[in-house]
Amino acid sequence: MTREGYESLMREFKRFKDVERPQIVEELAKAAAHGDLSENAEYDAAKERQMLVEGRIKELENKLTSAQIVDTSKAKPGKVLFGATVCLEDSDTGGKVTYKIVGADEADIKQRKISINAPIARALIGRKVGDCVEVKIPAGEKEYTILNVTFE
Repeated sequence: MTREGYESLMREFKRFKDVERPQIVEELAKAAAHGDLSENAEYDAAKERQMLVEGRIKELENKLTSAQIVDTSKAKPGKVLFGATVCLEDSDTGGKVTYKIVGADEADIKQRKISINAPIARALIGRKVGDCVEVKIPAGEKEYTILNVTFE
C-alpha cells in the first residue's frame, strides 16, 4: 500500500478507537439507565453499533499490522509501477484520463485511484511513456497511450 493509503487507514482506525468507541460506551450507559434491557430498543441499537465498530477496528488493526508500504520516492518517472500516477489518452476518442495505481484497500474510482488488481492497472504495470496499451475491460477492449507517469 502507499504511504498515503496507510495514513488514511490509520486515521480511520484512530477515529474508531478514540471517537466512535467512547460514544458507544456513553450510548450504552444512557440506554441501560432506562431500566429493563430486554425491551430496550436504544440499548439493542447501541449493542449492534458496538459490534459493527469493534469488527471494523479489528479489520483495520489486521490491515495495518500486515501492511507493506511501498516507497515510491526513489522511483523514476516514465515507467509505470505501483504508486504511479498515469495520464492516458484514449486512442478511440482522444480523451484523457489520469489514474493513480494503489493497493486494493485504497482504491476509489471517484478519486481516480485504481487497485493494482484492476485490469487497466495490470496492463499498465511495467510500461513506459509513449507505449500503447490494450486493456480488456467488461465492456470490451480499450486502447490507451501512456502520456505521462509521475510519482507523488
